[in-house]
Amino acid sequence: MVERVYQIAEGCISDIMEYFPCHHDKSSSGQENLQPESFLAGIYYFRICSYTEQIAVINYLEKFLGEHKDVRIVIIDSVTFHFRQDFDDLALRTRVLCGLSLKLMKLSKSYNLAVVLLNQVTTKFTEGSFQLTLALGDSWSHSCTNRLILYWKGNERCAYLDKSPSLPVASTPYAVTSKGVRDAGSSSCKRVRVM
Repeated sequence: MVERVYQIAEGCISDIMEYFPCHHDKSSSGQENLQPESFLAGIYYFRICSYTEQIAVINYLEKFLGEHKDVRIVIIDSVTFHFRQDFDDLALRTRVLCGLSLKLMKLSKSYNLAVVLLNQVTTKFTEGSFQLTLALGDSWSHSCTNRLILYWKGNERCAYLDKSPSLPVASTPYAVTSKGVRDAGSSSCKRVRVM
């Protein structure tokens, strides 16, 4: 929501002013850049209503990125939703998702940008109990470079780095505040098991 992004932009500006008082440009153009509106002007939003629209937008991204060279991150929330709701042929779904994954990896390398894909979890009955499992299955989890699993431990939010080529497996608590995601400061998070 625009209101929430505006609130996070205000939090980022507040943090910049507090933690880096001597490092930001005090000229009028520098002050213009430290306004929530300038943060919002750099965000491009595509609303997706079906898996066909999602495929079309991902195919359009190469042209879009060629015209908007300042883009540094692409976030898809959620890569899972439409493919779980509207797709009956699981083998075809897997092939289409693998193709989208390859296209996004190519775009990431070509345009030097981060691609963040949000997945969902579901429950699966295994070994006599219900277990959390990735909504798109294991094949999709192998296509990512880094995998971060967000979960609750009691009343505390935790992030678990499950897969990374350069960092060790680790867990840490975090908080969602009016300024966005912040360090929670405690360390009671343990590894989460996802099938």
